[in-house]
Amino acid sequence: MAEASSPRRSATPSTVPQKRPLSLDDEQHVPAVSSPLNPDFASSRARRPTAPREQREKKESLKKREAKSTDNTRVGTPDNQGHGRKTKKGNEIPNVLSPPKYKLPAPKPSDFEPPTPPIFTPILTRGGRQFYESSEHVYNRKGFRYTYCIADPTFPSSQRYRQSETEPFGPRINFEDSSSHVFFDRTGKSITTPKGFRMARANVGVREGRWYWECKILSGVKSTNHENGDAGNLDSGGHVRLGWARREASLDTPVGFDAYSYGLRDVAGQKVHMSRPKDFMPAGEEIRTGDVIGLEINLPSLNLHRKVVEGSYNKAVDVSDDVEPSNSEAPDIIRDRLPIRHKAHLYFEQYEYHSTKELEELMNPSPVITANGPVTTKPPDPNHAMVSLRTLPFSSIQIYKNGRLIGTPFTNLLAFLPPASKPPGSMGTRDGVDDGTLGYYPAVSVFRGGAAEANFGPDFWYPPAELLPADTEMSGTDSAHQPSNNSSTSQKKLIPLSERYNEQIAEDIVYDIIDEVDFWMQDGGSREAETGVPSDVPRAFGPADSAAPSVGAVAVDLGGIGGNGQTEEIREVVQEEE
Repeated sequence: MAEASSPRRSATPSTVPQKRPLSLDDEQHVPAVSSPLNPDFASSRARRPTAPREQREKKESLKKREAKSTDNTRVGTPDNQGHGRKTKKGNEIPNVLSPPKYKLPAPKPSDFEPPTPPIFTPILTRGGRQFYESSEHVYNRKGFRYTYCIADPTFPSSQRYRQSETEPFGPRINFEDSSSHVFFDRTGKSITTPKGFRMARANVGVREGRWYWECKILSGVKSTNHENGDAGNLDSGGHVRLGWARREASLDTPVGFDAYSYGLRDVAGQKVHMSRPKDFMPAGEEIRTGDVIGLEINLPSLNLHRKVVEGSYNKAVDVSDDVEPSNSEAPDIIRDRLPIRHKAHLYFEQYEYHSTKELEELMNPSPVITANGPVTTKPPDPNHAMVSLRTLPFSSIQIYKNGRLIGTPFTNLLAFLPPASKPPGSMGTRDGVDDGTLGYYPAVSVFRGGAAEANFGPDFWYPPAELLPADTEMSGTDSAHQPSNNSSTSQKKLIPLSERYNEQIAEDIVYDIIDEVDFWMQDGGSREAETGVPSDVPRAFGPADSAAPSVGAVAVDLGGIGGNGQTEEIREVVQEEE
């Protein structure tokens, strides 16, 4: 009997079959019949579209924010916004930039007294002049700047204080804006130090126009020993460097150390910028004891300056410095500051402008290489991609020696208006804010016994021809005495820096009034609206806004200003000796 043949098995497939796509019902796994465990499934078999997941903003760590504190974008910096709220009358206050508003305690009777000058202690004699150590005042350091303030009953809003000055009045070297190792004479115009290079800035700065000041070397390079054939052997009584510096320039370095200052060396009369000395004066023209160096700066108008930092400057169109403003409104001057107490004085404390990463890299002779290439490869110019590396057209610095024009060591100075200048990357600072102090300041640095005296005019030792009276005859005048032939320069009047002092005082008064009106508007526009008391009732001080934060709360918001949490008293600042 033939054996029944078994059925042949199908061949094993060579590939694993793919999973079939699930249908809508399969994907939801809905049973055909409802049950007590899923009574609602039968009525909701239709699939509902899922809502898109909300994307959360990625926040960087504190370390990354600090590392990027000098970049153009600040992740941890609050938005640059002002107040935009409704008053009790229902009036809408426009959303504009404003200084911070906070609640302050009532001033003490002593707060209405004018600030007293520093205490002078005799230290040493140099160049036939007595020098003193100034004390009982605060120094600009650690990222903060200080200006005198005083309580004023005519400022009844929550501000309560306005800016002030102290003796000696007039243009001089700023006691607060100098290194703590700089010694002064009683006029505040002569300085020296026994230490290494220390710098001091004047109390007046310039933002546009042509300005002139002089500096006499009281103690410095005395002579050159040519008799022994050693031209490099200088009998030195110390060293002096002088020039112009911005707010960001360090006070513990010589003028010309970084990109924020332009200086002139006494040795060989070299010009210095970013610590790179270059020959400027002719051979044998080094600056010695007794020489008077005149320094003239020429800056374009603020209208042209703003076009440069805004990126709208066009070399083909803006062929002169006569640029009309783009609008009739003047730019806002915003001063983020807080009253503090230091010993017997009251000061406004505010953040100082900080050096930027781009200019720090510009000083590096070997550019840092990153994944995107070198950080800075293109030299500064008015249309540079980085705002801090843009330069000012028609700007220059000229040097005179004993009344004779030597030449122009620097042209195309770096721009300083925001965003070219930035505050530190601290919590509460605002980019793009101009507080009115940005500009170029006369600066002098002294080294180990070097001494110098500043003269801001109008009575100069060697006035340029433009500053002489019209009926004055100059004997032996040659082409070197004449002003520059630059068309932009010749159209501007050369002005003694002493005249800038009165202008600066007037600007501070106007800014104080504007701030007070701003706070008054934030309070509702009238005292009666805030308190129910008729406006004609005399009051020594206006009420503080009950909704305004206290001094301590504002200190936390500003990241350190006034940060001891006190609300019953203005914070007192203590500075240790360096």
